[in-house]
Amino acid sequence: MVSLARRNLFHDKLRFAITIAGVAFAVTLVFVQVGLFLGLLENASVTIENTSADLWVTSRNTPNVDFAHTFPESYVQRVRSVPGVARADNLIVWFMQLSLPTGAQEGTLVYALEDFRAWNLPWSVSEGHLDDLPRGDFFFLDDSATKRYGPFAVGDYREVSERRLKIIGRTEAARSFTTTPIAFMDTALAQELSYQALRGKTTYVLVKLAPGADVAAVRSEIARRLPYNDVFTRAEWAERSRAYWVANTGIGLNMYLTVFLGVLVGVVVVALTLYTSTMEHLKEFGTVKAIGGSNADIYRILAEQSVLAAVLGFAVGTVFALSAGPGMEKAGLKLIITPDFGAIVLVGTVLLCLAASMVSFRKVAALDPALVFRG
Repeated sequence: MVSLARRNLFHDKLRFAITIAGVAFAVTLVFVQVGLFLGLLENASVTIENTSADLWVTSRNTPNVDFAHTFPESYVQRVRSVPGVARADNLIVWFMQLSLPTGAQEGTLVYALEDFRAWNLPWSVSEGHLDDLPRGDFFFLDDSATKRYGPFAVGDYREVSERRLKIIGRTEAARSFTTTPIAFMDTALAQELSYQALRGKTTYVLVKLAPGADVAAVRSEIARRLPYNDVFTRAEWAERSRAYWVANTGIGLNMYLTVFLGVLVGVVVVALTLYTSTMEHLKEFGTVKAIGGSNADIYRILAEQSVLAAVLGFAVGTVFALSAGPGMEKAGLKLIITPDFGAIVLVGTVLLCLAASMVSFRKVAALDPALVFRG
């Protein structure tokens, strides 16, 4: 049985190559599309997940971390007085304009804190010292800004909101969903740069709980003292920020449609090639039946063919997808392919190929064993 399955599959080298190519195309498309989708969603919440805050206090109905709304900065005092709160600080997240040496202007997403180290922001500093930020008109800029702003170096100057600031540090991996480069500066400087909008205001309160504190109780008390604000755990706020982009843009629908089309192409190619191969070898299958083989034996042959095509196509598609990762990284895109995700795609590929083999099985199941004795 095993030799017949492999002989039928490998008999026509061109058809076999087309089968593997069809599966590989589907696998590559799934990996790339879903991997890019996961990478974009990670950017939507990467600052939240790397911040050491246990709770985030936001204005009411803030949709995601980038689109912040202001509220009085004095609210932080109410939070600090809540039992179970070890530390609470204001965080400003605000869009500002940055002028380039060419004269063009680009947006930048500013994160402003009084003490960045206390909150693990930024979490990857390649140059500079965060403690220097409050000492002048200084800011840090993430490496991802190179794609939008062009090359820059520590010591360069840029105008932010028409004020000349010095870049004193570089960070890595701090990205936003909108691809707007992220800058880090002191709270007082951010409020001066957007004086009318941010004077006496903040956009978030970061909360670190005391050891052993009851998260639900602390959260409930903060919500009681700040009835016009929302309070989220870190996981909830990250999920809310990601869900906003899925629900309010076409990225989710686009991903599902592309994956569906890729899977459809793979299934159709496998179904057609296996069916053609089966039709060309009907006498062999008739022989199996004539010597006492059952429909289960026939399906085992077809199933092995489909599993071989699935595994080989998956291997080729995975290589293609992984090789595309570095190029996408250079283009500013993040491709996330985890082992768990790979296992899911492998299982899905095998199951879909097995389903495609049913097209051939229906034909062989009704085959008359007497066919083998005819001329």
